[in-house]
Amino acid sequence: MVQGLWQSAGGMLAQDYRQTLLANNLANAETPGFKPQRVGFMERLNAARARGDLPSLQGPWANLTGGVFETQIYTDFTEGPIAPSESPFDVAIRGEGFLSVQTADGPRYTRDGRMVMDQGGMLRHVASNAPVLSTEGRPIVVNPLSTDKARIDATGRVWQGENIAGRLDVVEFADRQGLVAQGENLFEAGGQSARSSRAEVVSRAYEASSVQPTAALVEMIAASRAYQMNATMISMQDQSLGRVVNDLGRIG
Repeated sequence: MVQGLWQSAGGMLAQDYRQTLLANNLANAETPGFKPQRVGFMERLNAARARGDLPSLQGPWANLTGGVFETQIYTDFTEGPIAPSESPFDVAIRGEGFLSVQTADGPRYTRDGRMVMDQGGMLRHVASNAPVLSTEGRPIVVNPLSTDKARIDATGRVWQGENIAGRLDVVEFADRQGLVAQGENLFEAGGQSARSSRAEVVSRAYEASSVQPTAALVEMIAASRAYQMNATMISMQDQSLGRVVNDLGRIG
């Protein structure tokens, strides 16, 4: 019976964490370029059984386990829909690729292609205000006083009139799950080396969030119900334990 309490408590913790991730995903359903996080769970075997110290159980005890535990938290990099933009500096990346920006802590990477030109003509990532890097590893700067309008082509080259100010550094990674979310729609490489990507750059557009609000809400309801069911089981087992203790006391 105490084993059942542990299992139910573990189930509550698992569903509580699942709800936390889902709530964050829903809160970012309108955040351009946002990638939702998900969690995987695995059945926890009894420690002694896992070590092989106990023989295989039979009958009603055959499926007795130690509840569940989280195995991994991963980012769903499913590409979000591409939305049109009126800004000539906004881009969407079609395919596997990330824009490179320079932060105080080093290079970071993002799928959020909203950019703006500051007073000095430097292109900056809107969400983080970090300078956007070129393939040469330098910030891209256009002439803010020029009458020639800047534009970005499908290969990521930033044009101003007939001059190229630089080319967006669009990169990819061997293991995207190795990237570490940093906030402000940025990822850290996680020790990996970035390599050049051939992804298409779509100008005057941006990638919308890949969160599907309806599906996330349905999953949130399911997690909430699972949490409540585990809480109910704890209450029932607590009542049963109370009766056992009281009955044994009367027998003694």
